[in-house]
Amino acid sequence: MTDDATTDDPTEEVELTRDGITARYFTAGTERLLEFTADGRTAVLAQNTDGYAMLTVRPGIDAEELERYYGFEMALDHAAELLDVSPHRLPVPEPAADMGM
Repeated sequence: MTDDATTDDPTEEVELTRDGITARYFTAGTERLLEFTADGRTAVLAQNTDGYAMLTVRPGIDAEELERYYGFEMALDHAAELLDVSPHRLPVPEPAADMGM
């Protein structure tokens, strides 16, 4: 099992792939986004860039939110459920590790 990360600058897009799951962290407009893809499924965690805030879980970048969470682990659990994988399998790029309250 290997992790493949790209970029050293947390303001740029960071992609990490492990166990067939790709995580892509980036900012867009007023949001920090963490997008997971696996086997044709997508789950996205979004948080505003203004500081600590609730995370929203979506089935796609521009999709309507499904749920809001204070904790990162709870949001990861929901994302894993959408991907039909264990939450422990989700790779989390370093710049996304502080998402949630």
